[in-house]
Amino acid sequence: MRAVLQRVSQAKVTVEGEITGEIGKGILVLLGVSREDSEKEAVYLLEKTLNLRIFEDENDKMNLSLLDVAGELLVVSQFTLYGDARKGRRPSYIEAAAPERANELYEHFVTEARKQIKKVETGRFQAMMDVELVNDGPVTILLDTDKTF
Repeated sequence: MRAVLQRVSQAKVTVEGEITGEIGKGILVLLGVSREDSEKEAVYLLEKTLNLRIFEDENDKMNLSLLDVAGELLVVSQFTLYGDARKGRRPSYIEAAAPERANELYEHFVTEARKQIKKVETGRFQAMMDVELVNDGPVTILLDTDKTF
């Protein structure tokens, strides 16, 4: 699994003019699922996301996690995180999971997050979405369960 985490002061997702998810202070997660992923990777990535110390403490040091600041979470599926553009001009998505499996793991990530975070919002799987955010910092972190970066 891959994720782009963006620390936000606010973010929202709109599908066909309808807001499907909206948060205040927290993390926007763009989540990609590969063909090789399982529930194990989803849980690992979630725990990393929730415990990553990217929020400032009283000394303005990034020393607090989303759990520490009681932040909110917005999770948006994004298969394009597995786009491989090393060859040619059109990305290949062969490493991305099939939609059915990707949705299962996306939903598993969200379900597990809701057990630990008071407010977890989402986009709509396989929909064309408009994502708006105010990146706080800016702070943007890339995570990959294969630890390729």
